[in-house]
Amino acid sequence: MIKPFFTPPANRLRRQGAKFSFALATALIAAPLFAQQPPAQPTQPSATPAAQPTQNQPAQKSPTPAAQPAQNQPAQQSPAPASQPTQNQPAQKSPAPAQAAPSAKAPDAQQDTGGSGADIGVTTLKTTVNEVDLIFTVTDKHGHYIPNLKQSDFALLDDGKAPLRVNSFHQQINLPLRVGIVIDTSTSIHSRFKFEQQAAIDFLLQIVKARSDRAFVMGFDVTPTVTANWTNDLDALETGVNKLASGGGTALYDAVYSACRDKLLTARGQEPVRKAIILLSDGDDNQSRVYLNEAIKECQRSETIIYAISTNWTPSRGAGDKVMSELAAETGGQVLFPPSIEEVSTSFKTIEEELRSQYALIYTPADFKADGAFRTIYLYCNDRRYQVRAKKGYFAPRE
Repeated sequence: MIKPFFTPPANRLRRQGAKFSFALATALIAAPLFAQQPPAQPTQPSATPAAQPTQNQPAQKSPTPAAQPAQNQPAQQSPAPASQPTQNQPAQKSPAPAQAAPSAKAPDAQQDTGGSGADIGVTTLKTTVNEVDLIFTVTDKHGHYIPNLKQSDFALLDDGKAPLRVNSFHQQINLPLRVGIVIDTSTSIHSRFKFEQQAAIDFLLQIVKARSDRAFVMGFDVTPTVTANWTNDLDALETGVNKLASGGGTALYDAVYSACRDKLLTARGQEPVRKAIILLSDGDDNQSRVYLNEAIKECQRSETIIYAISTNWTPSRGAGDKVMSELAAETGGQVLFPPSIEEVSTSFKTIEEELRSQYALIYTPADFKADGAFRTIYLYCNDRRYQVRAKKGYFAPRE
């Protein structure tokens, strides 16, 4: 029997052919995958669809360097906003929903693109929501608080028009408080100053809850002075009240303006809060550099309610009492006229009860414009036996 002479070379050819087939198959499989790989840097989506490059026509250049499409393969298109991510390509994040803010905000969303260096190609969406957070109190003619009312029990006009929609309505009982105790320390109240200090301390000890509430203490004569900054430490607040010393003139408007601008305008966090100033004074101003209407506007900008306790013990109501009444009425608060210094603590208890017995309404106004203008609010109860106390309006933000 004659053995085949070319058997060994044939085996080698078969092995080399198998290796060549395996390499060819691997190349054919890998080619589509490489073609699907994303470009080195994602191109920025354009406002209008870009023309597709043909085989003998160069592709249109994008703002950032990108890999050129392979021959006989279509150029990769910019991803549509709702398209699904391809394999090995991260999904495009959609903009996070804007959180509701206590004040009205601009309704339109603006797209801001650009930047330098690593920021090129990154799209930032600036979104704002036009919502108004309105806190109000309902009482009967005797001043008793009326609970358990429904949304249908009220009518509302914003800038003379019904709101576009009501987003939420509920009775607020445990909303966190941000309270400023603002006490007149001028010479005119020297004789009753100790009583006022003790009543303020008792109020703070009773109303401030350590876990959620914050308060500050400010005294004023010619200039306002903060003796206890934002804190939930009751000992620090009591010390702040005791640090107050009487003497000098009265700059009431400056004190209210400063408290709203420097303290309450910035007292915002992730959760909604109820902001108020407890103002203890006779209302007589003789030293302020700002006017009463400017102080009221700053309260409205900071969404702060004024609760005023008059220290005018005379039976007649003077100019100072009118000032206190206007501050309270324009901000949705209340002015109290205790008949004697011993009744000041009773007035503090009334304010405490009201702060825990209010309603909250969040709505979207109609025909809203972010032009910085003042928009009036008119809210009333359909049952005319009840009275509603709410702020008279708010300033729309400016774009």
